[in-house]
Amino acid sequence: MGSIDRYIFRTTLASFALVLVSLTGVIWITQALRGIDLMTSQGQTILTFLGITSLVIPALVLIISPIALMIAISHTLNKLATDSEIIVMNAAGFSPIRLFVPFFYATCVVALLVAFIAAYLAPDGMRRIKQWDAEITADVLTNILQPGRFARLDENLTIRIRERQPGGILAGIFIDDRRDPNERVSIVAEHGEVVKNETGSFLVLETGNLQRFEAGKRDPALVAFGRYGFDMSKFAKGSDVTLGIRERYLWELFSPSDNDPVYKQIPGQFRAALHDSLLAPMYPFAFAVLTFAFLGAPRTTRQSRNFSIASSIVAVFGLRMAGFACSVMAVKSPGAVLAQYAMVFGAIGVGLWMIIRGVVVEPPPGLMEAINRSNARIARLFGRPATA
Repeated sequence: MGSIDRYIFRTTLASFALVLVSLTGVIWITQALRGIDLMTSQGQTILTFLGITSLVIPALVLIISPIALMIAISHTLNKLATDSEIIVMNAAGFSPIRLFVPFFYATCVVALLVAFIAAYLAPDGMRRIKQWDAEITADVLTNILQPGRFARLDENLTIRIRERQPGGILAGIFIDDRRDPNERVSIVAEHGEVVKNETGSFLVLETGNLQRFEAGKRDPALVAFGRYGFDMSKFAKGSDVTLGIRERYLWELFSPSDNDPVYKQIPGQFRAALHDSLLAPMYPFAFAVLTFAFLGAPRTTRQSRNFSIASSIVAVFGLRMAGFACSVMAVKSPGAVLAQYAMVFGAIGVGLWMIIRGVVVEPPPGLMEAINRSNARIARLFGRPATA
C-alpha cells in the first residue's frame, strides 16, 4: 500500500474501532442490567455477574461490526470530501475504484473478525453462558425454595424460608428433618446462606436453636447455636445442558449428528443459522460497497451530500432487514436462502457497478423543486421572505 492507502486504511480502522467499542458498550450495559438479579436474589459476586454478562459481547459485535464499518467509511469519506482530498486525488488520476482499494483492505480485516466471531467466538460465548447459568440455577435453594412455602426436598425433609434478602441471605429458616428413624430434628434460625467448597454445599445457619427428639425419650434435647452447618450436597445437583441453535459452532451446524434431538425437532433452524453464519462475513463487504457507491464519488464542497448519506443509510438498512426476513423464512422455506444470497451478492454487484461507472447519486430535480416550494411556504407562513 502507498502512503495514501495507509492513511485511509488507518483512519477507517481507527474510526471503526471507536464506533464499535462505543455502540457495543452502550448496548452491553442495557443487556447487563437485565442480569442484575444474579447479585441480588441469587447471591452471586460482581465478578460472576461481569463474567456472565460479558460473554454476550461477541454476539453483539457480530451484529454491530458491519454497521460500525459503514459509519467509519462514511466518516472517512466525509473527512476526505470536506478537505477536498477526493477532488485532488481524482484530478491526480485516482479513479473511484482505485480510491476504494484501502477501504477494501479495511473491510477484509472486519470480515475476518466477523467470520471468526460467527464461526466460533459467539457460539462459544453463548454456550458458556448457558452452562454457567445452569450451574447457578441448578442449586435447589434457587429452584425449589420459595419464600413463604414449605419445600419437601426428600420424603422426610421439609424446609421453609420466610424471605430472601440481598446478597443471597435467607431469613426465617425452618427445617424439619425426619430422615433418621431413631430421631427427629427441628431447626429454627434467623438467617442463613449457602456456602460451597470442595467438600460440598452447606446451608450455614446463624442465631437459632435445634431440637432433637430421640426415640424412647420423653423430652427433646434443645441446643442454641450461633452458627450451624446443614449439609445440602445431596440436593445441589447439576442439570444437563441442552445446546440450542445459537450455541452451535459453524462445523456443528454444517454437519449435525443424525441422532441430535434438537436437529430432529427443528432442522429448518439449523439451515437458517448455518447460512446466517456463512453470510455474516459478506455483510461488511456489502455495506462497504454500498456506502462508498453513494458517498465516494468526487464532488465539490458546494454539492450537498445529505441526500447521498440518507440514500446509503436506507440502502444498508433495507438490505439488513431483508436479510433478517429471509433468515426467518428460511426456517420453513429453503428458497429464502437463495434469495438471501442473491440480495447480498446483488447489492455488492450493483455497488461495484456504480463505483466503476462513477455514478454520482443526486436528488431528483422534482424532489428538489418540491422541497424548495415547501421551504417557500414555510417561510411565508412565518412572515419571512424566501431566499433565492
